[in-house]
Amino acid sequence: MRTDTSSTSSIEETAHRQQLGERTLLWRRLGEVIPALFGIVWLVIAFYPILYMFMTSVRPQADFFTAIPWSPPAHPTLGNYANVLENNFGLYFANSAFVTVISVLLILAVSLFAAYAISRIRNRFTQALFSLFLFGLAIPLQATIIPIYALITDMHLYDTLFALILPYVAFGIPLSVLVLVTYIRDIPNELHESMYLDGAGHLQILRSLVLPLSRPALITVIIYQTIQVWNGFLFPLVLTQSPSVRVLPLALWNFQGQFTTNVPAILAAVFLSATPIILLYIFGRRQLLGGLMAGFSK
Repeated sequence: MRTDTSSTSSIEETAHRQQLGERTLLWRRLGEVIPALFGIVWLVIAFYPILYMFMTSVRPQADFFTAIPWSPPAHPTLGNYANVLENNFGLYFANSAFVTVISVLLILAVSLFAAYAISRIRNRFTQALFSLFLFGLAIPLQATIIPIYALITDMHLYDTLFALILPYVAFGIPLSVLVLVTYIRDIPNELHESMYLDGAGHLQILRSLVLPLSRPALITVIIYQTIQVWNGFLFPLVLTQSPSVRVLPLALWNFQGQFTTNVPAILAAVFLSATPIILLYIFGRRQLLGGLMAGFSK
């Protein structure tokens, strides 16, 4: 009898353990599936505006008022893109590209040298310089637009592309310095000391050590500042006037007035202007996240 009772209890324990194991496995699977479902839902929510913008941009104007808005176009056409390109879109794109490239390069160069000096040369001057950059983060752009307008006018740069470059560089440096300083400080001191002992100077250390190891932070600065300059609207609105120096954000505003009822043409212009930023984010998103998280995990 004792043998039968012990064998029955052992069978019940085994069955109970199997049930617990099955429940645990089920919860683990649910823990894997549920986040994936939320990720898919979020991807649809984030990607659908881009898809809607593209589908509408290739939809004829007549179909826009009759067809279902979220359905694919029945008669796709590139006429909206041709209409936009015929209205000096190439000139506006070139102006935006020129301002963005020059501004980002200047921001990157100044911020890199300043961040290296602040991180590796510890004295009162560099610490005061760092505090000055941090103070620049607290200055709102809108509060400085009148002084900037007066300075640009006095410098005889009004209504030129260089009138946009200088303010973008000034407002882009503080945050870029903060990101690069946070990353450069994480580079081990032993690497710097070993290069010092080998007779390397600051420029050689910056070129051979800091630049390769700071690649995620540099890409973060490039992507973020490119988005800020490319999408900037206030400075072009206040500091430029002629159509020959018009950049894309201001051109899109002009297209909105020019193609008031032609929504597909407006979205074609928006899609063309957003494509470089979308591609930049797709190819640099990993480095962007790595650079933003640098130094803040400790």
